[in-house]
Amino acid sequence: MEHSGTARALDADQPLRLQVDGRDVADYVWHSDLPASTAPRPYLHPVRTLTGTTVTDARPHSHTHQLGISIAAPDIGGRNFWGGRTFVAGHGPAWLDNHGAQHHQRWLRHTESELAHTLHWVDGQGAALLSERRAIACVPLTSDAWTLAVQTRLTNATDRPLPIRSPASLGRVGAGYGGFFWRGPAVNGQVRVQSPAGTGVRAVHGTTAPWLTVSGTSGGAAWTMLFVPADATTAQDRWFVRARDYLGVGSSLTWDRPLVLEPGEHLERHILAVVADGNLSEDAAAALAEAARPPA
Repeated sequence: MEHSGTARALDADQPLRLQVDGRDVADYVWHSDLPASTAPRPYLHPVRTLTGTTVTDARPHSHTHQLGISIAAPDIGGRNFWGGRTFVAGHGPAWLDNHGAQHHQRWLRHTESELAHTLHWVDGQGAALLSERRAIACVPLTSDAWTLAVQTRLTNATDRPLPIRSPASLGRVGAGYGGFFWRGPAVNGQVRVQSPAGTGVRAVHGTTAPWLTVSGTSGGAAWTMLFVPADATTAQDRWFVRARDYLGVGSSLTWDRPLVLEPGEHLERHILAVVADGNLSEDAAAALAEAARPPA
């Protein structure tokens, strides 16, 4: 990720708009003044299909800490980088004064279709727990779909082992979220979830399927989100899928046991989110997943 000059001056109060073939497809909010309880962080919203249908939601009334497409984690060294309540073993969700934040540090690249920058994940006192290098690219795929590629490299910035936990690792069965996360929009009617592991949330949640789709209709327009791990390491992570109360998909960094980073150690993940107009069939989704993956 080398710096690429651009004529665009970046205003911290304005999102960075990303395009595919000259069409606006996503806004990247890289600086915001959100409440500490949301675990403030950069996020993508709105994300749109090529015909302009919005496929994300941000700060919805039911879960004001869910922000479009972001990278978040509920427990890093005892700090909440997810937002909202913290799951406490033996007690349940509780409001704690333990929220962290992600702060932009330096741009490495920013063009009409891609960006890369460095960030620090800091606790409430401003001490960095993680340093991150993040890259996002918007790539044309077909006449009806484009690919959002999200890459992250997270490095332990402390001098001690740093545990990363999900609520599932603390006893909340099935709550293995943390990592890449998409908050879906309000939908009209039913939502269809499908993958090679089966159809429906119960068939897909907690699996390591090679792809999954969520299809719905918003404001009369049909859309599909297709999620694909782009490398072998990411493919080992389980999918978190929810369609009750809210619509969300995550690629879990750690499910039911902690992941521990030693000082200076890093992890890398690479997720592809294909944004498509229309409700895709299983065969069409499988073909798009294959087309979106980078060459081996």
